[in-house]
Amino acid sequence: MTEKLSDAALDTIFRTARSYNGYTDQPVADSDLHAIWDLMRWGPTSANQMPARLIWVVSDEAKQKLADCTSAQNAPKILKAPVSVIIGMDTEFHEYLPELFPHTDAKAWFDGNAELRAVSAMRNSTLQGAYFIIAARALGLDTGPMSGFDNGKVDAAFFSETPSVRSNFISTLGYGDPSSIYERLPRPDFAKFNTIA
Repeated sequence: MTEKLSDAALDTIFRTARSYNGYTDQPVADSDLHAIWDLMRWGPTSANQMPARLIWVVSDEAKQKLADCTSAQNAPKILKAPVSVIIGMDTEFHEYLPELFPHTDAKAWFDGNAELRAVSAMRNSTLQGAYFIIAARALGLDTGPMSGFDNGKVDAAFFSETPSVRSNFISTLGYGDPSSIYERLPRPDFAKFNTIA
């Protein structure tokens, strides 16, 4: 049985963690990006599909290219963040299943079924995006996940050489500036949105 995490760890990952709109000047090292991936890759996906494809936006040129694809509200966040991450989804993830799920012919489940692949890629890359957020928080970093961008523009700018990959969502990454967060928004208690059947 897995040992329960401490309250301090649960606070770091969930209860006191926040989505940040700005960051301090403390840099994020390439080794931090590798460390995030090395944690998030262990999160479960259906049949170990792992359809997420991440682009870690660190150069000024890449930040500007990404900012040009986003809303006026989000562009400055991307330009100022140490790193932004595009969480993409590969609709041809099934090509890797012989390696990632080798004990059965899982690739055959998806061959010739683009609709099923699209649904599975969206669902499981979103899961992986959540694992990205949790991994970053567990390693002492902060995130600012966002919509508010043009998927078509992002795909053309960053995934033109891999047409089976499309953008899902974006997140900034760094060491959060406490002055950039809003007042804590409400979270409903169990009874409001849950049913035990």
